[in-house]
Amino acid sequence: MITVTRTTSNNPDFEKLVIELDAVLAILDGEDHAFYAQFNKSSALKNAIIAYENETAVGIGAYKEYDSETVEMKRMYTIPEYRGKGIASKILTELELWAKEENYKIAVLETGFLQTDAISLYKKLGYVITENYGQYIGVENSVCMKKKI
Repeated sequence: MITVTRTTSNNPDFEKLVIELDAVLAILDGEDHAFYAQFNKSSALKNAIIAYENETAVGIGAYKEYDSETVEMKRMYTIPEYRGKGIASKILTELELWAKEENYKIAVLETGFLQTDAISLYKKLGYVITENYGQYIGVENSVCMKKKI
């Protein structure tokens, strides 16, 4: 059974999975990794979720405030052998609920165009591709998405 826990990015289980996520992104992003990495610092995220199967951390996600009405979803990752079980959907749904409880109205996110599974997941959960925002404006490898929550 999968459970989700609200925490912060300082949680050791969250930090462990961030290391795995960053290793995967270094491969997927290739030479662009340093550009993206500067925007993906995980320290001091006060809204983080960890998904557990029994006592094992199997997935993470977080958000940070983008503006007074908007959160940016960050650090979404599920361990490969646990994918396809709805874990990422559960994490993202809990993040949206948490953001809504804090009176945010919109969620935005950025992913790479090579991350087709992530794009499919986000579309399935109601996100639509939008113009690139903020630091991603003009970045061809970025796909930005948005959803009213």
